[in-house]
Amino acid sequence: MPAIQLQTDEEEVLAANRTFYTALQSLDLPLMDQVWLHTDWVKCIHPGWDLMVGWDEIRASWEDIFRSTEQMMVSISRPLVHVEGASAWVSCLENVTTASQSNFSTALVEATNIFVRRGSGWFLAHHHTTPLAEPPPDASAPVQ
Repeated sequence: MPAIQLQTDEEEVLAANRTFYTALQSLDLPLMDQVWLHTDWVKCIHPGWDLMVGWDEIRASWEDIFRSTEQMMVSISRPLVHVEGASAWVSCLENVTTASQSNFSTALVEATNIFVRRGSGWFLAHHHTTPLAEPPPDASAPVQ
């Protein structure tokens, strides 16, 4: 009988990161609820927004974004993951295109997503984005 292939912590964190972007792109608030840790110390910084602290404030921001957005396309590149015990972070580039009734925009964004392990799952505890004026010299190259 072949051995069961278990995912590494890095693969599990990258899977949780992909779920976050699936929720974002599909404007799926229930899925976003599943991705985040629901505590008063989680943090989020959307491009151009002030720091939000606590799940209630962060969830309200996703509600506002999803309500005012008709369509969102998000592709990520250069996902770099590091796991340290029960914490992990992913740094990646987001290429985001959004459409609303009165606006269409695209942006290249550097993102850092910090996850914590609770039980057998990884949950988002911090999402920080910074818009980039131009792509890095080689956005597809691994960073040393």
